[in-house]
Order: sequence, then C-alpha cells, then structure tokens
Amino acid sequence: MHKITAKARLSPNVTRLDVEAPRIAQIRRPGQFVIVRRGEGAERIPLTIADADLGAGTIALVIQAVGKSTQDLVALEPGEAITDISGPLGHPTELIASGRALCIGGGVGTAVVHPIAQGLHQRGVDVLSIIGGRSKEWVIFEPELHRLGKVIVCTDDGSYGRHGFVTDAAKDELAHGGINIVYAVGPVPMMRAVVKLTKPLGVRTIVSLNPVMVDGTGMCGGCRVDVGHQTKFACVDGPEFDGHEVDFDLLMDRLGTYREFEQQSLASCPEGTCKIGLK
Repeated sequence: MHKITAKARLSPNVTRLDVEAPRIAQIRRPGQFVIVRRGEGAERIPLTIADADLGAGTIALVIQAVGKSTQDLVALEPGEAITDISGPLGHPTELIASGRALCIGGGVGTAVVHPIAQGLHQRGVDVLSIIGGRSKEWVIFEPELHRLGKVIVCTDDGSYGRHGFVTDAAKDELAHGGINIVYAVGPVPMMRAVVKLTKPLGVRTIVSLNPVMVDGTGMCGGCRVDVGHQTKFACVDGPEFDGHEVDFDLLMDRLGTYREFEQQSLASCPEGTCKIGLK
C-alpha cells in the first residue's frame, strides 16, 4: 500500500498526488514511469514520475482525469492509499551533457517535461522550456520549470503569457539557432507539429509516446508503435523515441481503439459520479 501524502489540483482536470514509494524515489530517472493500480481488480494505469522527494520517500504522480479509472484515482484523498505501484519502468531519457536544450510541454505533457529539465539542469545544460495550455488555468509546472531555466508560457486564448501555440514560440527560438536538442511531450498533434519544425533543421527531437499500455513488460503488445519502420513497444523500448522516425498517424489511430469502451464505462457510473474534468 502506498499512502497519499499530498494532493493538489493543477488545472481543471489535472491533479497531482504525492505518494509514498521510497524505493522508487531513490532510483527513478528522468523519463521513467510507473504503473499504478488503485485497488484490487482496478485498471492498470501508466503514469510518469513527475518529481521525487528522497527525504520524504515520495514520488509525484500527475493525473489527467479523462476516463473512469483516472477519475477514480484522483478522487483519493491524503491519508488514503494506492494498492500497487510498479516501477520505475521504461528507458531513462537520453540527456545531453552540455549545450542548450529546448523542452516543450503541452498540457499535462509539461509534467513529463519537468523531470527531463531537472536532469538537464543538474548536468549544467542550458534549459529553455516552452509550455502551454488552452488558457491560464490550464498551465502547469511553471514555477518548477522557472527554477531550472528560462520559461516561455503560451496560451491558446492569450489569457496568459504569449498568445498562440507552443509550436509558434518554438519556431521563433529554433530560428535563432543554438538549440542542440529538443524534448517535446504533449498531445500527439503537438508533438508531430514540433517534429515538422525540427526535421528540416536537423535538430534532434525526442518525443514521449502514450499508446495504450497494460502490463509494462512488452508482453501484451498493446503499446506497440512504429519507429523507423520497425515495431517498438513503448513500455520497454521507450516511452521516448526519435520523433523524426515516429509514425504519428498510426499512433493516433491506435489511441482511439478503446474510446467506445471508455464511453460505455463512464455511462455506467452512478448518477453524480465520474464527472471530474469532463467538459
């Protein structure tokens, strides 16, 4: 059992849970994730380790409540516990040792960018973060990223920071030159748009993929993706890959595989429940 020590609402449908997991906190590295099961018989949910506190023995899980299982998870309160947390899983991020890195986070993807920026900063790399949300209330992890380097905030409606998409700001920064590598995490269309910017410039771009994942060992095959015309499994070969080689069309198609089942699961909820974050 992993007790929840703190809970914070980061945006209208994104919640941070700090959870006791001392062994994972000690050995986790940027880019790695855990698989969480709220209780007996519950769905297994992959979540990035957004931060860790070695002294407290806790890890930070950032959860976007979009389906029944994630909504059940964020309904937990401090003092309650998550039954199972397995990890750390996946390959750690390939961090450059020097130079300048551009970290781009869209929506909840900013939580995934945060440990990458942490790792780069610890190595002495100059970190520039571009993060975005549809409006100010959807921007997350801005203070944390400010501690690691310069941050440019973008909002779709112009209510905060720069008006426009993160790709607009990224295009301007790339035009200035001096960027050695790009790390981009967010909705698939955003990551694909970033890749379209960087590929002609020859700037290496790492993306973190989010296909359907069940066991975290590569045995189920649900998280398979096409990278460089080869089948890879995001849970054991990733979750991060060279964005210039990812088949984003196939990824988007597979992400919709269980949409109908999720809708049926939500429809089966008792009246007044399972409404967290639904807009």
